[in-house]
Amino acid sequence: MSTMPHAGPPQPNGRGGGNRSTLAARLAHDASSGASSGAANSAAKSSAGGLLSGSPQEWLPPLLLWLITAVLIIAHQGTVLTLAFPALAILTGVWLYFKSPARYIGFMWWLWFLSPEVRRLADWSKGAFTPTSLIQIAPLAVTMVSGLSLLRYYRLLAQRRGLPVLLILLGLVYAFLIGVMSSGPLAATYDLANWLYPILIGFHIIAHTRQYPQYRDTIVGTFIWGMLVMGGYGLIQFFIMPQWDALWMLGSQMNSQGDPVPMGVRVFSTMNSSGPFAFAMMGAMVFVMAATHRVRWIAAALGFFSFALSLVRSTWGGWVIALLIQLIKSNNKVRVRIVASAVLLAGMCVPLLALGPVAERMQARLDTIVNLHDDQSYAARNEFYASFAKTAFTDVAGEGMGATGTSTKLSNDGGQLGQYGNFDSGVMNIPFVLGWPGTLLYMSGIVWLLTRAVLASLRLREDRFVSACLSLCLATFAMLVFTNSLVGTGGLLLFTGAFSILSAAHYEKMNRGRTQFFNGGTA
Repeated sequence: MSTMPHAGPPQPNGRGGGNRSTLAARLAHDASSGASSGAANSAAKSSAGGLLSGSPQEWLPPLLLWLITAVLIIAHQGTVLTLAFPALAILTGVWLYFKSPARYIGFMWWLWFLSPEVRRLADWSKGAFTPTSLIQIAPLAVTMVSGLSLLRYYRLLAQRRGLPVLLILLGLVYAFLIGVMSSGPLAATYDLANWLYPILIGFHIIAHTRQYPQYRDTIVGTFIWGMLVMGGYGLIQFFIMPQWDALWMLGSQMNSQGDPVPMGVRVFSTMNSSGPFAFAMMGAMVFVMAATHRVRWIAAALGFFSFALSLVRSTWGGWVIALLIQLIKSNNKVRVRIVASAVLLAGMCVPLLALGPVAERMQARLDTIVNLHDDQSYAARNEFYASFAKTAFTDVAGEGMGATGTSTKLSNDGGQLGQYGNFDSGVMNIPFVLGWPGTLLYMSGIVWLLTRAVLASLRLREDRFVSACLSLCLATFAMLVFTNSLVGTGGLLLFTGAFSILSAAHYEKMNRGRTQFFNGGTA
C-alpha cells in the first residue's frame, strides 16, 4: 500500500470516461498496491499487538523518548527532564507524522495519557511544585503537528467529506478574531488551539483514508494498552497515593480531586484530572468490543475499577449511552457479547467496589444520582443555567476565544482563572464564545459530520470498530449538557470516532470501485 495518501479516489474526466486510460492506470496502481494488502493488514494487526512491531524507524524514536524519560526520572534530573521532554516529544511527533502517519496518532494519544504524570515526576525530582511546566505543552504541540495535513491536503475541504471541516474552521476563525480584540492575542491563540486540535486530528485521519486498517488497529491497540497502564496505575494511586501525585494535588490546590491520601482521592491516574481520565477510560471500554488483544479483559477490569473510582458521573452516563447505542446497532450475536462482557466486568469489579472505604465513597456518589435535591453540584449547575442562560444565548457577537476556561489565566495580570474560568456547560459555552455567527457555522459542521457518520455506519454494520466509534461519538455529543465535550479529550474522542467512520466508508467505497472495474463493471 502506498504510504503517500491521496485526497480522494481517482475520478474519470468527462461523462463518457474519456480519460479511461488514466483511470485504468490509477486503478492498476491501486491493484498492485492491493496485491500486498494482506501483508500490510497483517503488519497493521501486529502493530496493534505490540509496541515494537513494524520497522525500527517507527517504534525506535518513541521508545528512546520513554527510555530517556525513565532514566532522567531515576536520576532525579527534574530540571533536565522539564526541558528535554517537550523538545524530544515534538521531534518524535514530527518524525512519526512523515514516516508513519498511523503510529503518529497512537503516539499523540500516549502523550495525552502520560505527559501529566511525567510533569509530576519532574516536579518531585526537583523537590518542589511548579505552577507551569514546559512538559505541559508537549501533547498539545505534537497534536498540532497534524495541522500539516490541512496544508498538504487542503483540496479535501472542497469535497463532500471535507465540507463539514470547512464550516467548523470558519466558525472558529470568527471566534478567534473576536477573541483577539476582547481577550488579547495570547489568550485567544491558546484557546483556539484547544478548540482546533481535535478537528485537525480528525482531518488527518480522513486525509489518509487508504491507510484505514492501520489507523483502526493503532487506535484500538493504543486504547487497550493505555487502559491497562492507566487503569492499573489508577488503583495504585487510590490505595497508596504516590508522593509525586500528592505533591501535585497540594501545589495545584485541586480540591475537587479529593484528598491526597490513600483512599481519599478521585482517581485521575496519569492524566491531569479525573475528568479527562474518565473520558479516556470511557473510550477505552467502548473500544474493547472492537479489540482482539489477549490482555483486553484484564485491561477492561483495571480500567472499569479505576473508571468507577474517578467518580465522574457524566462519563458514567456517557458510557451507558454508548453501550445502549452499540446494543441497538449490533446484530444478535454481538449483542450477546456486549451483555456477557458487561456481566463479566460487573462480576469482577462490583464485589471489590462494595467493600470497606471503597463502598462508602461509591455509595455516597451514587446517592447523589438518586437524591438530586441533596446534590450540591446539581444545584449549582441548575442555578448556573438559570442565571446565565440569557447572557449566553443573547450575546450575538460572542465573547470570542479566550473568554472561558484555563485560557483566562493568560488575560489576567495575576495568572489566576478569570470570571468564566470554570464553565460547567458545553451547551452555553459554545454560543457564549462563538456568538451567533460562529455557532451557526460550527454547529452546522458538527451536525453535518455526525449525520454523515451515522449514515455511513449503517452501510458498515459488520465493522465493530465503526460501531464503537459511532456509539462513542453520539455519547460524547450527548454530554454537552455537562461540559464542553467538543474540546480536550472529549473532542479528540468525538472527532477521532466520526472521521474514522467516514474514512472506513471511503476506504470500502474505493475497494468496491476497484473490484467492479477489474470484474468488468460487476461486483
